[in-house]
Amino acid sequence: MAEPVELIAGVDEAGRGPLAGPVVAAAVILNPHRPIPGLADSKKLSAARREQLAAQIRQHALAVALCCVEAAEIDRINILQATLKAMRGAVEELGTAPTRVMVDGNRLPDLSVPATALVGGDNLEAAISAASIIAKTHRDAIMLDWHRRYPAYGFDRHKGYGTAFHLEALATNGPCPAHRHSFRPVTQASLF
Repeated sequence: MAEPVELIAGVDEAGRGPLAGPVVAAAVILNPHRPIPGLADSKKLSAARREQLAAQIRQHALAVALCCVEAAEIDRINILQATLKAMRGAVEELGTAPTRVMVDGNRLPDLSVPATALVGGDNLEAAISAASIIAKTHRDAIMLDWHRRYPAYGFDRHKGYGTAFHLEALATNGPCPAHRHSFRPVTQASLF
């Protein structure tokens, strides 16, 4: 009788630090019979390479799921709780139940399956790398949509991070609906 295959769901998020947009978590269960070469932490890959790998992950993984927590909810429950909620939601959305979850970082969401937090996991575990890529490409697409609606902020350039251009746009225009009002630079821009 064959040993049961362990189904590891890698979980990672994108968008904890930006001043605008959602925090997005992804959960991915890779197919052990269809390895995907080149998986790495999404921050170490070019945008074009991330898109290529995201397509391969979606095509070959056993399961891929996403969960977004929007700016208004981040403001209401705080970024840590929003991140944990997004991670839990991504795991719950998987079409295949994992036997174990591995989360990038040092905090775990409340899950019904055994889970391990792994600092630097997006460099150590392929399923977490895959989740990192899926979360980042999905969030980037959301921020491009925000850019189409509010081009003055340059979301296509910085994806909501607090760059000099973004801070200047905030000072000039005030916040838009994509902004996280609980984050200090947005709060300060709202005072003017």
